Amino acid sequence: MNTAYQIVSAVASFYTMLIFVYVIMSWFPMRGMLYDIYGVIGSVVEPWVGLFRRLIPPIAGFDFSPWAAILVIRFVIVPLLYQVISLAT
Repeated sequence: MNTAYQIVSAVASFYTMLIFVYVIMSWFPMRGMLYDIYGVIGSVVEPWVGLFRRLIPPIAGFDFSPWAAILVIRFVIVPLLYQVISLAT
């Protein structure tokens, strides 16, 4: 059970890191290979963050949807998956 939780936690941490990288990269102009990397990360991250972007409008020009996406991953999805894993074993 502990190993399964560690795997879920590691995947959640990696996805959270991808969201952070996506947000930071969006602050800078992209050219060449960086634009391609941004596009790949965006294709992985945007479906999840886009759900929150539809629900949370920008406030004073700031997009808080990535933060909401990270909070839901950390405080809702990971604990729920932990419960499912613990019930399955």
